[in-house]
Amino acid sequence: MAFEQITHQLRTFFQTHHRGPSYSELAQLCGYASKQAAYRLAQKLIDAGLLSRDPTGRLALSPSRLGIPLCGAVQAGFPSPAEEALGDTISLDEYLIRKPQASFLLKVSGDSMIDAGIHPGDLVIVERGTTPSNGRIVLAHVDGEWTLKYYHRRGRRIELRPANPKYPVIVPTQELNLVGVIQAVIQRY
Repeated sequence: MAFEQITHQLRTFFQTHHRGPSYSELAQLCGYASKQAAYRLAQKLIDAGLLSRDPTGRLALSPSRLGIPLCGAVQAGFPSPAEEALGDTISLDEYLIRKPQASFLLKVSGDSMIDAGIHPGDLVIVERGTTPSNGRIVLAHVDGEWTLKYYHRRGRRIELRPANPKYPVIVPTQELNLVGVIQAVIQRY
């Protein structure tokens, strides 16, 4: 089986099962009769960077090699000739998430951040442990409620500002817990 076919099979397996294959499953995916042959293939895939072993010794997929093909660049200004060339693969996890161990996803409800391009149903990647600077969008637990807002601090006063004129600025009166900073928004069109 060709390298591209193996890569395709591994991507499909991961999308279906959300884990790396066992040696038996790898043998079945690649048409091998024995686990020993799958073990030798796995070692070659580990050497090539397609697979790795997790802390328990099980096969894990290397997202940097099994991401989405990066097919070049396109200008977002005036039209220009663009060549489509397969450059590399890119893992959206690696592209969007700087600190995987400190990050999580949330699904957005409400429209208070719509002018910032965050719509109901979007996903946001929140990174814990990051100190926000003015103008960053944060996830905050303020006075018993959860919210996404722009963070602004002037001296000791903290304001959480919406990106929709229908909503008021929030100034915490009792408690404020800044849980994390929004690092990315994921939208479907």
